[in-house]
Amino acid sequence: MSRTLRAAASHAWFLEDEVGGLAEFIGPGAVCVDVGAEYGLYTWTLAGLVGPAGQVHAVEPQPALAAFVGAARRVLRAGHVSVHRLALGAEAGGGVLSLPRRRRLPVHGRAFLTTGAVGLGSNAEFRRHDEVPVEVGTLDDLVAELELERLDLVKVDIEGAEASLLAGAHKTLESFRPVVMLELEDRHLGRFGATVAEVVDDLVARDYTPRTWEPGRGRWVPRRPDDPRRNVLFLPAERVLTIP
Repeated sequence: MSRTLRAAASHAWFLEDEVGGLAEFIGPGAVCVDVGAEYGLYTWTLAGLVGPAGQVHAVEPQPALAAFVGAARRVLRAGHVSVHRLALGAEAGGGVLSLPRRRRLPVHGRAFLTTGAVGLGSNAEFRRHDEVPVEVGTLDDLVAELELERLDLVKVDIEGAEASLLAGAHKTLESFRPVVMLELEDRHLGRFGATVAEVVDDLVARDYTPRTWEPGRGRWVPRRPDDPRRNVLFLPAERVLTIP
């Protein structure tokens, strides 16, 4: 399945180009965390790459989506995949997810954790928003609870709350030095008073190097400050030496 998803990434509108480049960093036995798993497109790609000896932890606070990924896990008999109905942020506690609707249908891909947000920001285009109570944790706490001995990749797509997640991930980034993939857009980060440049600078200060995927060249390249692509891969400095 993951091979099919990677091959289709450059042709299917619902798959992101970066799916095709994950195999460069993830192999059998690897451990990955997919934060904001939604329907599990990255989850299942990663599950195929890590194989039965690895682990993929899908983190998704939306009840319907977590149930969907859980059902797929059972159908596929993917025992190395686990689903955590949880939002990740800077601190553990309770929270509220703002879920917009368009023509009465939920727009799951634009839901965001409201903790620390000022207004709807980019979601003001929607007329209706549901408030969904969710449990909130930190990446550090989740990693400790799972008693992970390694962590190779953290993928994050949480509609602007990426800076909050990083604030709750200090121990994880220092101890495991995973590759980090973030979806970053100023229009979503703005409701939290953050910018793409600030998030990039934060990880650079932690000795990470930003890269973006060039489909035409089929490779990760150093990110330019003016690069408009929203998915940014951050490599720990010690791994950059092995990537041309």
